[in-house]
Amino acid sequence: MDARSHRRWPLDLAVAGLVVAVGLVEVWLPMESVMGQGSRLVSTLGIVWFAAHLTQRRARPRVAMGGLLVWPILGLVTGGQLQILFFGQLAPLLVLVFSLARHGRGRQRWLGAAGVAAVLVVGDVFVPLLQSPNEILFHWAAIVLAFLCGHGLKVSADRAAAEAVRAHRAETASRERAMTAIAEERARIARELHDIVAHSVGVIVVQAGAAEQVVEDEPEVARAALATIRTTGASALAEMRRVVAVLRSPDVVGDLAPQPGVATLPELVDAVQRAGLQVDLEVRGDRSVLPAGLDLTVYRIVQEALTNVRRHSHANRAAIVMDFGRDALEIRVRDTGPSRPGSGEPGHGILGMRERTALFGGYVRTFAEEHGFTVHAVLPLERV
Repeated sequence: MDARSHRRWPLDLAVAGLVVAVGLVEVWLPMESVMGQGSRLVSTLGIVWFAAHLTQRRARPRVAMGGLLVWPILGLVTGGQLQILFFGQLAPLLVLVFSLARHGRGRQRWLGAAGVAAVLVVGDVFVPLLQSPNEILFHWAAIVLAFLCGHGLKVSADRAAAEAVRAHRAETASRERAMTAIAEERARIARELHDIVAHSVGVIVVQAGAAEQVVEDEPEVARAALATIRTTGASALAEMRRVVAVLRSPDVVGDLAPQPGVATLPELVDAVQRAGLQVDLEVRGDRSVLPAGLDLTVYRIVQEALTNVRRHSHANRAAIVMDFGRDALEIRVRDTGPSRPGSGEPGHGILGMRERTALFGGYVRTFAEEHGFTVHAVLPLERV
């Protein structure tokens, strides 16, 4: 028996116990609902026997269906001398019909309904007390109503379960797409940082060779070359630490040329404006040289934000504000147009920006407004 069966077992026992208690009260008081002159002991035996089958109404519906044979067997044994009971016979039968319709699986539900119908037909044919039109209408209407209630609850529960499964699958698929996007973005970042480090190492080699040639004749030039080697090496080491933090596809070989950065943002703005989007670029504060990796990240954030404007907005103008503070750089890219309906499944641009900024200890926030959308990125500054 599984954990679910253990949880519902006490409730089934309680229902069976209630059936026994109410049925025995009806028989032994006796109540006005009792019809016929049958034996109280036989009625008691039938009530207890039927209730024993009801204990299995959810765990083993087939066993519970065996309760349908109780009263026909007792009727044969006693020659049809049975009491007709409401609480001791019809009420347990209603519980059984409801349970079969609610918890039965596959054909069990319909076989159970057919069995109950057969028992009622036998009673209507052979028991005179059940043959009046009012009595027939009453017990058949009660049985049909109990079955429909159980059937309706089962359909509703099955529908809710199916919706839950679909929602879970959709959530899983969305999570998988997000993880794939993160992996692809990290691989892209790693490749770009790898190219930066490779370029820095090339600069170190060239400067070291120059210093070796002039170290005796022009010590000042050699000293300047060594200073370049020191700063370039420190920057390359910092970028290498970041490369270790992400995965790089080993079969992709990138270009060893320097990557774009803040200095190439005007070219990006010109390209976007030629595509039909007017862009205002404003740079505030002390703009100094940034480490290559951070420089590239700033460029990619602005590039992706402008791409989002073109893809998902009806805006014809966007504003870029770059504020170089003492310890951090703030980037705001804002458009003033409504979102574009039916623009397709959203991409992972915001996710990529967050990955890049997180790599440098920063963060990205987005703000959807009535007339526009803003991307706000904050990056700690690492001066070189």
